[in-house]
Amino acid sequence: MIDNINWYPGHMKKTRELIKENLKAVDVVVEIVDSRIPVSSRNPVIDELISGKRRIVVLGKADLADEKETVKWKDKISADKGVVQVLALNLQSGENINRLLKALESEQDKRNAERSVKRPLRIMIVGVPNVGKSSLINRLTGRKSALTGDKPGVTKGKQWLTLSNGMQLLDTPGILWPKFEDPDVGLNLAFCGSIKDDILGVQDLGYELIRVLGERYPELLQERYKLDEVSDQAIENMDNIALKRGFIMSGKRIDYERTGRTVLDEFRGGKIGRITLEKA
Repeated sequence: MIDNINWYPGHMKKTRELIKENLKAVDVVVEIVDSRIPVSSRNPVIDELISGKRRIVVLGKADLADEKETVKWKDKISADKGVVQVLALNLQSGENINRLLKALESEQDKRNAERSVKRPLRIMIVGVPNVGKSSLINRLTGRKSALTGDKPGVTKGKQWLTLSNGMQLLDTPGILWPKFEDPDVGLNLAFCGSIKDDILGVQDLGYELIRVLGERYPELLQERYKLDEVSDQAIENMDNIALKRGFIMSGKRIDYERTGRTVLDEFRGGKIGRITLEKA
């Protein structure tokens, strides 16, 4: 079991300061969380920083998560203080992105009704690394305004962008927090790619993911890797996955690095199935 994650780089502190400095100029915050880990991907630092601001929560990567669990999470998060709407979206395909645009237009109408000075709505987008912020921004602007990638830390600094409807949007780099009280939070973030793989190591991280999937989604693990059965020992499942895929090195040694990478990549790509690691 991986116990400690030491990862808090200096740019995370700078991002926290960036959010704090620009928050006064913002009307509404769009917080993106990962539908597969709705608790672990909600940063308590962001909660502290944006307290008092109206918030729209986007459950990103909804196409990779268990649909029934996503419905439950929408209801649960909707009850949170300051949350005006919760939307489950596929940010890669842009499916149903108009629902977010309508929610933002509603916020614009409310601001116009409450203020004598009319101006375009100002939006801040926040979330943990690799949760889909850049993909969302590109969908909202209709162009590649923000860099995207499958690794955390792609967005480097603040960017003010103007949407086609005149609204102004502030993108911020992904932000994590200094200490995970629950070690499972760190693991969940690592499974989903919000913490760089080399911090924990692909072999160990892949092993931990196989352990979790064997406990919670054994039928999907068995089906994807054509296992005869799912053992209650994660190392046995890892060995059997390697044997089924032919990940064997000279001397008949298991290639644990390749096995771990394969399972991580296939989980992140939705190839193992629609999985939610945190139940509502």
